Order: sequence, then structure tokens, then C-alpha cells
Amino acid sequence: MNHVQRAWQRARRRRWWITALLLVPLALAITASAARVAGINIGSIVLLATLLAVAGAATRRARRLDRHWLVRQLDTHAIAQDSADLLFADGATLNPLQQRQHARITAALQAAPPDLRAAWPKRWLALSWCGGMLVAALAVGWPAPGTPLPALPDRATPPASAAQPPRLQSSRLQIQAPGYTGQALRTQTALDAKVVQGSALEWSLRFSAQPTQAALQLHDGTRIALRRDGDGWVAQWKAARPTLYRIVTEPALTAPKLHRLDVVADRPPSVRVIAPDRTLVLATPGQRQWTLQFEATDDFGVASNAELHLTLAQGSGENITFREQRIALTGTGPATQRRFARTLDLAALGAGPGNDVIAQLQVRDNRTPTAQTAQSTSLILRLPSEEQVLGADLEGMVKKTLPAYFRSQRQIIIDAEALIKLRRQLPAEEFVKRSDAIGVDQRILRLRYGQFLGEESEGGAKPPPTSDSLPTSDAPGADHADDHDHEATGAQAGHDDHDHGAAKADGPPVFGAATDVLSEYGHTHDHAEAATLLDPQTRAILKAALDQMWSSEGELRQGQPERALPFANKALAFIKQVQQAERIYLARVGPELPPIDESRRMSGDRTDIGSRTSTIIPVDAPDPAIVAVWQQLADANSTPDLDALSQWLGRHQSRLSDPLSLAAAIEELRLAPDCTTCRTTLRAQLWRALLRPLPQLERRSAPDPMAQRYLDAVEGTR
Repeated sequence: MNHVQRAWQRARRRRWWITALLLVPLALAITASAARVAGINIGSIVLLATLLAVAGAATRRARRLDRHWLVRQLDTHAIAQDSADLLFADGATLNPLQQRQHARITAALQAAPPDLRAAWPKRWLALSWCGGMLVAALAVGWPAPGTPLPALPDRATPPASAAQPPRLQSSRLQIQAPGYTGQALRTQTALDAKVVQGSALEWSLRFSAQPTQAALQLHDGTRIALRRDGDGWVAQWKAARPTLYRIVTEPALTAPKLHRLDVVADRPPSVRVIAPDRTLVLATPGQRQWTLQFEATDDFGVASNAELHLTLAQGSGENITFREQRIALTGTGPATQRRFARTLDLAALGAGPGNDVIAQLQVRDNRTPTAQTAQSTSLILRLPSEEQVLGADLEGMVKKTLPAYFRSQRQIIIDAEALIKLRRQLPAEEFVKRSDAIGVDQRILRLRYGQFLGEESEGGAKPPPTSDSLPTSDAPGADHADDHDHEATGAQAGHDDHDHGAAKADGPPVFGAATDVLSEYGHTHDHAEAATLLDPQTRAILKAALDQMWSSEGELRQGQPERALPFANKALAFIKQVQQAERIYLARVGPELPPIDESRRMSGDRTDIGSRTSTIIPVDAPDPAIVAVWQQLADANSTPDLDALSQWLGRHQSRLSDPLSLAAAIEELRLAPDCTTCRTTLRAQLWRALLRPLPQLERRSAPDPMAQRYLDAVEGTR
């Protein structure tokens, strides 16, 4: 059987080579066409793919020559006597006659082995190779897309003349974006384009008649010369700024058009913090790790490597030390949206109780030659101090915010309840007066809480009440200080033994005044720091408390303390929530002060020293010449000064949102001075570009006689 197996394998190999040689010319033709259309890189990929397809097709056709095919081929020979299937049967299952026939066929095949190979299809091979080579040659010799066809010898482009001015016949703009963007070479016939900053542009133009000179005229006066290349004109320019341009020739081009070239600057990357979900994290007792996750995005890709800046703040008071460390991170995900993650080991960083760990991620994009960088927000991990771990009522390095203020609302309720009990014992006028006094106290307390939300305080003296109406002023007056007595306001915070050097003002303390309360219960610098560092949830609760105080104040000022009590109690409930809310603290980082110039000390040299007082910077008034142009555009008989307008645009285009639209309107009117639509368009564009004066404060209208009597009474009480 070995001779039959060898003949079978030779037949398979012959079938494989016939199939491969028939399909290889087709693969070469397809590869040549792809390389001509899309470039050599794409052509190489197509060649590899087609050769793999040819090999697969040849192998598949060779495998069709299986055992059934072999039996049929052997039966066609007289030597097998239509008994070739006995060669592959099991000898134990054959009867004596079949065994005898099997031995006879085996001996005959050993004596004269058959040739099962197919004949070479020479005719089809010749046709395949000739056709494939012809197609490949045509693809290689075919002009690339966008390449201007050479002019026929008998139809050369005539030179331009006065009777036959040049006209743009064909155009091609080739755009090669910077390499870091990953954008492929782009070719278009339109002369308007939107490109990335730094792209290399190449124009190829053909005219109906050859001009003597040609150039690209930018709207700012710059010219890009076109050089002649055969029958075409070419120019190169690196897109650095957005511009408008038109093609100018000599003789002048027929119907020149204005083209717009928008240049898009590469935006810096942006960093978003995924975990943790807040900038300040108060660590739990025994916490050993801190997980950080960031997401960096960029329009053209973020570098795979980033730096995590860590600052460890240790100590308290003025004895705070800082230790910085940088950790390299590798991002995951696509280039335009990478994620960076790191789990910090607090013990390895040396962080202990009462320390702050400040983390900030710095990333960069792939821009060349200078990469753009971006930083995330600073994340703070505040480790609890030993006192906090032991359960002491401390909040890190910051005291509770103004404890006296958070206890004064209860006094309002106590005073109101006491006044309600005295309703039958007091005259109506005295009852309203005392209720109004409690309302004034409620107002003062509301204003103090309002400072935490950035509200402005209200000043001024309380106007005298009129005979026919209740007091309407919200201003606290000094005369209310003696109208009623305040009861004790609960436990007071302990007073420190050291002096801040702030002398108390003469006179009795004013209820709710920030300076008096702070001098008695706390530190003024604590108030200034904590008043701006409440978290958003705490601010919302405090805002609700202020709303209830406002309603309580209104009822008290109208002599209805019973109606004011529900609002006052709700305000007290909100204040208790604020008292237990978390605060947001600033990172304890060292100041970055400029170095001191020792050579200028004690010299009296005040060069480059700016004024420490804030000055009001006047708003620049619009240029009168530009205002005159805007007014001239409304008159069809006047001629606006477009040159002055173009010079003004060149000086102020950085502050305009769309300077190219204004420049295009100027050029359109310059080309067509009699165009009414062009004048209207330019006037509208110029109106958007002009600086409008800010609205001025209006004088108050003169008061009527009743209002004047009221103002006179106010002045009299002062």
C-alpha cells in the first residue's frame, strides 16, 4: 500500500500547486491596486491577506482528493478491475474470493504503480499570469488620486492676457496633521478647511491661462508665494493661526473667492477624580490604605505615564513639617481616556495620627515638541489624632465653629415663651414693643448665621415707629439693648488663657455681635477660617435654618410670638444638625513665597513694587474711529474706512469670539463696495465686536411727602 499512498500524496501536491499558481497573479493585481490607491503600507497588508487567502484556497482544494476520490481514480484503471475498495478493507472481514482478488490487485499495483497526478493547465496558467501582470502594471502606472493630469502637447495651457484673464481650473489641498495626533494624510479639492494647529498644508492649483505671478493673500496682509511646477502652481504653509485667504494672480484672477482656514488648537488634558468622591477624607481609626483613582482625557491622547505627587504634613500649630514624594503611575485604557489607580500604604509613607496626606496627579499629553500638562484637584486624607481615637470631643486641629452662635436660638424661644405668659399682664402697646425687641434679636442672629453663607450684613439704625403702623425697619437699634433682659444661654465654651491683643470697644456689648461673642467664647481667627469652610450639605441645612428664622422674625415684629414659636423651634432643630455636621478644612500646605532679594533690604528701592490698595480699573471705551465706521455703514452714500477697521481688527482679534467672520465681512465689502447686503452683514458683525458700556447706577427718585417725613424722623433719631 505504500506505493498507492505516495501516488495519492503526489496527486494532492499537484492539485495544491495548480490552484496556487492560478490565484497568485490575481493576488498581485489586487495588491498593486491597493498600494496605488492607499499607499505602500496598506498594499503590504493587502498582499499578506491575499497570499493567506491563496494558501487557504489551495489547501482546501487539495483536501478534496480524499479516499473516495482515490478509489474512483484507481477503478478507472484496468489493473484495479473495479475492486480498488478492497485495498482499504479489513482483511479479517473478507471472504476467500475477496482475499484472492485483494492479493492480485496489490501485486499488480506494485508491479506498475499508477500516476494519479492531474496534468498542468498550461493554457489557464498563461491566461492568469498575463492578465494579473497586465492589471498590476496598469495600477502601478496609473496616476495617484489628486495628481493633475499632464497637458497634451498640442493643447498646452496658454499664457494669460488682458483679453483672457486666468481662471481657477482645478485645486487640491493636502493636509498633513502633526504626527502626535495620529491623523492620516488628507487630500481635498475644497480650499476651505479646518485643521489642527501645526499642520503642514500644500496647495496645488491649475489655471485656465498661465499667470505671470500667483500667491495666497492672507487677511492680515501676509503673502504666501505660489511657485510654478509644470502647468501647476504649488505652495506650502504651516498652519499656526486661523486665517482668511484668497488667490491673487497677475493678471488678476476672474471672480476671486475668499476661503476660510480654521486652525484648532490642541487642548490640554483634563483630569477627573473617580475615587474618593470628596476632596477631604477623614480616615477611620486603624485605616492602613488609601485607594486613589483618576481619569485623564485628551483630544489626541494622554501619555501612558503620569506622576502622583504626595505631600505628608506632620505636626501642629507652627511646627508643621512637609515631606514630598513622587510616584510614577502607568495608565490603562485607550489613549484618549486613560485611567490611573494607586493604593497607598499609609505606614510605608510614614503617616501617623494627626497627619495629613495630600495627593495630586499630574498628567501630560502627547503633544510635540512641548507636551501640555494638567493636574487634578488636591485630595486630602486626614488621619485622626490620638485624642480622637480615644474618644475625646475634638475635631482635628480646628475648634467647633462659633459654639455660642449655635446656642443662641434657644434664648429666642425662651424669651418668646416668657412673653406669651405675660400677655394678659402687659398693655397691648408694651406687648408689641417687647415682641418687636425679640424679633430684632432674631434678626441679629439671622444675620450672624448669614455670614456663614456669604450673605452681606445689613446695617443702619432702627427707624422710629409711626403712630398708625408697626415698625417696619429690619435694622438693629441700640435702644433695644435695654428693653428686655436675656436669660442664660446654656453652657459656654471655655475661655483661653492667652490674649490675642484685640482691645474691646467701649460701651456695653451688643447681643449677637461677632466681635463680642468671639472675644468671650473663642478665637477670632477660628471664626474667619471656619466661616468659609462648611461642606455643601451643612450649608443647605443652615440655609433652611435661616428661612425659618426669617419667618419667626416676621411674626415677632408683628406682635405674634405664638405664631413665631413653630418657626423658631424648627430653626433650632436645624441648628442642632449643623452643630453635628462635618466641616471641610483646607490642606495644611506651606506657603510658596517668592525669594527675598537681600541686596534691596534697607535700601529704600521701591522699583517694581505695586500698590497694595485696590484700584478701580476703568473700562476701555470703544474706539471712536470704529464707532464712526459703524455709523457710516448705516448711510449708503458714505464710504467706510475699511483699512482702519482692518488695523483695529489686527490689534483686538484676541478678545473677539469669532474674528474670522468679521474679517470675512470686511473683505466681502472691499471686493463689492456697492453690495447692500455686505454692508448690513459687516455692521452686524461690528456691533457684536464693540464693547458696550456697563449700565450705570440710576439716581433714586425724589421721595413723596410721606416718605420725606419718614426720612426726617430717621435722621432725627440718629
